[in-house]
Amino acid sequence: MAKDDLIGGSIWEEYSQKVQDLMNSPQNMGEITDEEAKAQGGKLIVADFGAESCGDAVRLYWVVDEETDIIKNAKFKSFGCGTAIASSDTMAELCLGKTVDQAVKITNIDVEFAMRDNPDIPAVPPQKMHCSVMAYDVIKAAAASYKGVDAESFEDEIIVCECARVSLGTIKEVIKINDLKSIEEITNYTKAGAFCKSCQNPGGHEEKEYYLVDILKDTRAEMEQEKMSALADAKIAGTESEMAFDDYTMVQKLKSVEAAIDKDIRPMLVMDGGNLEILDIKDTDDGMTDIYIRYLGACSGCASSSTGTLFAIESVLRETCSPKIRVLPI
Repeated sequence: MAKDDLIGGSIWEEYSQKVQDLMNSPQNMGEITDEEAKAQGGKLIVADFGAESCGDAVRLYWVVDEETDIIKNAKFKSFGCGTAIASSDTMAELCLGKTVDQAVKITNIDVEFAMRDNPDIPAVPPQKMHCSVMAYDVIKAAAASYKGVDAESFEDEIIVCECARVSLGTIKEVIKINDLKSIEEITNYTKAGAFCKSCQNPGGHEEKEYYLVDILKDTRAEMEQEKMSALADAKIAGTESEMAFDDYTMVQKLKSVEAAIDKDIRPMLVMDGGNLEILDIKDTDDGMTDIYIRYLGACSGCASSSTGTLFAIESVLRETCSPKIRVLPI
């Protein structure tokens, strides 16, 4: 099959060599009959899944050892584009030798990563990531058939970005913790919306229940409401100026720390040609609040960044915000 018969020659370089090879010569394509499954000492499972967004479909065959739940053989038939064939073939290969429970944990990201020539270079262009999602979904369908349950029972979270398997809860948490204000920031932190982009805004190649633009808007509104409620409660209690740092929301803690850094720490660092940024803030099981920072400019190579400078930063934050703060440079 010629390259141009599969995809436009101008974008061929966006596909890994592994994908190109599997498009033309899949290793696990075929069917398995009941007789063959019995001869191999297992139960035959057949599952189908179709992607409404592109019309592609895949059928997965498993031979499962009912005593161990191990997948002894896996084949597929794909009704779709070359990328769907390559993704399905890789998916079948990843299933071999695993138990059904282990196979369910194979994600579309695992499938795409296994097709890469270079760990840092995607195997397919963004608009083709849905093919590996289809491979992931047919695994769930096969596992559900084997276990006699609904495929949705394997999904315990609302998935917003199917391409990167990012849940609604994760996106909201990342927005709040990192005070994100744009879709681009959400993508940078979570990879949601980085591939087919259908989850970013309405109007993509498939309709979604949740879009990043709406999640961002609603979460920012929640953050503001939490802030106003906390301030109102403090005012009613007559402790507006004495509200404990430990009682702050994570966003309030972040803002409090940032304010202290801007006022008492950053000017000192800038004078010496340095600076810092807050990477993360976490409450720990031992009752401390860990502030993860990264030094910038001259501070990044300064010998005192892990001694005197760090001690000074931690001292200021403990005095102005909370004695339970711990500063950790990364």
